[in-house]
Amino acid sequence: MLVEPSPTEATNWTTNYSTVPNYYITFYDEASNRYYNHTKNATEEYQSFILPWWRQVLWTVLFAGMVVVATLGNVVVIWIVLANKRMRSVTNYFLVNLSVADTMVSTLNVTFNFTYMLYSDWPFGHFYCKFCQFIAVLSISASVFTLMAISIDRYVAIMSPLRPRLGKRATLGIAAAIWAGSSIISSPNIIYFTTDVDVLPDGNTRRVCFPEWPDSTSEKPQFEYVYNVAFMVLTYFLPIISMTYTYAKVGVELWGSKSIGECTQRQLDNVKSKRRVVKMMIVVVVIFAVCWLPFHVYFVITSYYPNVVTYPYIQEIYLGIYWLAMSNSMYNPIIYCWMNSKFRRGFKQFFWCCGALGGGLSRHRAFGPDRLDRSMRSFSPSRKNGTSLFKTTVKTTKFVKKPPGSPHLLHVNKLHK
Repeated sequence: MLVEPSPTEATNWTTNYSTVPNYYITFYDEASNRYYNHTKNATEEYQSFILPWWRQVLWTVLFAGMVVVATLGNVVVIWIVLANKRMRSVTNYFLVNLSVADTMVSTLNVTFNFTYMLYSDWPFGHFYCKFCQFIAVLSISASVFTLMAISIDRYVAIMSPLRPRLGKRATLGIAAAIWAGSSIISSPNIIYFTTDVDVLPDGNTRRVCFPEWPDSTSEKPQFEYVYNVAFMVLTYFLPIISMTYTYAKVGVELWGSKSIGECTQRQLDNVKSKRRVVKMMIVVVVIFAVCWLPFHVYFVITSYYPNVVTYPYIQEIYLGIYWLAMSNSMYNPIIYCWMNSKFRRGFKQFFWCCGALGGGLSRHRAFGPDRLDRSMRSFSPSRKNGTSLFKTTVKTTKFVKKPPGSPHLLHVNKLHK
């Protein structure tokens, strides 16, 4: 199973610790085309996965920080879109779907799997062994399929601008289909994951959570290998190829083509807005590809070379690979805040409302395009930290120039009453 921590692979070896001090691990040597047994002491094998206390503290800090940032950031993204009508676009609905998946993996999976990897013991029970692994594959699949849906939506909107856009119902239908398909992909984990108790020679016990596939007792099991390869193809290579194609075509259309005749300011602003969204989504996809590539490569390597899991420091190597893959869930909110002014204002408002930055909002603002109300020409909106302050004067009223990003007021300098 792809999301199972590497050290737990040792739990798949059937042993009887109550009668013998050592056990045999069966490996397949492709060079000689034969199987051979390797003797291991069970207690030594178990203890080799227990890190020194200071390393445990270091990894705990890294994982805890990642979980907090990912959970808080994605919850804020969901709040920004759902609490503001002007943010409820097709792309933003898909971003909410992506944030829900990322929140699920950070809260319902990462903490429990990390604890299992750190202590080589599963204290969370039989049901959660199945549910945790199910949520892992479910959220990963939903995330990548949502990214694909966003890329296809951007492709259609830019390459066929006259084609009707997706409505709210169609968008929600696609989101439901994404979760349904992801549930099907993840369903084998509910069926085949189970728990067991290993008794070590020194009398200690440890609980293990592992997949028990139909052919697990065979000399060369194939069921898990086929599932891992299929999962990797469906949730990594095919989506990356698809998104590379769509964003490449969109990039050529937005940056490479030149329109005939003069463009109005509104048309230029529309192109700039589309470019900003596409650039943000390209960054999201690139970060996703980088974070998950080592994870998939690791399991491909261990499938062909099982001895890798017994190498020195393999526990910390896998912890690093696992942290990098799971940290993808915390990067997306950071990217939205960095590359989108509306999300940036939303994050500021959220923390202001929570009192995290001190002071409150003098007036709640929507996150959509600002519009100049003709009935309020005597007021001057001053932009500072995303709030609207109104200043009146006796003789003149000045419109303070808006910062870049609101082109409809860029041409206004002063307006005399």
